[in-house]
Amino acid sequence: MKKIMIILFIGFLGTTLYAQDKAQIEFKTEVIDYGEIAKGSDGIRKFEFTNTGKAPLVISKVYSSCGCTIPKKPEGPIAPGDLGVIEVKYDTKRVGHIRKTVSVKSNDPDRPTIALKIKGTVLDKSVLEN
Repeated sequence: MKKIMIILFIGFLGTTLYAQDKAQIEFKTEVIDYGEIAKGSDGIRKFEFTNTGKAPLVISKVYSSCGCTIPKKPEGPIAPGDLGVIEVKYDTKRVGHIRKTVSVKSNDPDRPTIALKIKGTVLDKSVLEN
């Protein structure tokens, strides 16, 4: 019985120690609203995040739901407590509503994939002038 208790205690201790040394990603916001913007205007926006964990955060992949949205990930690991940015560029030559998703894959064991959203409306310049 003592051996079983010792094995259980060591297993619990190992799990607790592992849980403390993990990366955790926390975004300032997971939705960016472009609002109403003119056709051809700057389509670059930034999702800011912090590694709130105790281990380096690695963004392994970012991809969008269509070719009109181009995401850019940080190249290296984000140290615990440091800030990072996922840059998103939307093709504002396309007039109409924006509702797109950018997926972010990381080594955060609690949230290995996060869906970020962009929304808004691209208007023809002549509509904005009236």
